Amino acid sequence: MTSRQETPGADFGSPALPTRALAREAGRAGRLLAAGEWRPAAPDCDAAGAVLKRLAAPLPSRHAASARTTHTDRDRRLQRILRTSLHHLDAGVVSPRAAALLASVARAFLPWHGTPNPPRAAAAPRYGASIGAADGPSVPPTDAGEALLPGLVELFTLLASGSRPGTVPVTPPVAPWRVRYAGRFRHYGRPAADVWTAETFGCPACGGVTGPWTVTCGEDRMSLGCPCGVVTHDHGLAFSEVWLVLPDS
Repeated sequence: MTSRQETPGADFGSPALPTRALAREAGRAGRLLAAGEWRPAAPDCDAAGAVLKRLAAPLPSRHAASARTTHTDRDRRLQRILRTSLHHLDAGVVSPRAAALLASVARAFLPWHGTPNPPRAAAAPRYGASIGAADGPSVPPTDAGEALLPGLVELFTLLASGSRPGTVPVTPPVAPWRVRYAGRFRHYGRPAADVWTAETFGCPACGGVTGPWTVTCGEDRMSLGCPCGVVTHDHGLAFSEVWLVLPDS
């Protein structure tokens, strides 16, 4: 393990992107893998390999590429990293430790949710940090995003390589966390190729109140606490629909 993973702030600390969680989770993952305290099982390795393929993807070879074309290709590569991370995060088959890492990667690359290929329907999830939002950048910080790639390639290469043959996979626990969220949570669905649906989640016990919520994430499930005192685990929200709207921490 190199010092890049032991001191991730040097690689993951760009102020232009929400990278605090990424610095924490990447550093923790690197130390656990190096010490043999995390010996990933097949689902974690498979997800890491898929993300690694996106991280290390070369740009298309173009003989007469314009500056605009090159910039679009760069952003498309970063967008694919985000989408692949979200896909494996919400598939629900990786360990809590891998989920925490994938979520931090997705958070860092949120500016590319709609760039360069925005979702076709207005109801497609935007997570509150998309391009043009009042609290987000007006243009994608492409250079800052690409600065994350070397450190992530190194980390995900190690994670994708898996455990040594004959060893038993070991997944370290993830410490529970709790946060207060004053906004609304939205269910997003895609019943057809170009059709998105979006519904606001409401408390099932007090007439559909939509927050504020106390979000608690444990080892294997996430719960939402309503001001009325009811705590529900059956909200049906995807992990990214909760995790990605919370403040970077």
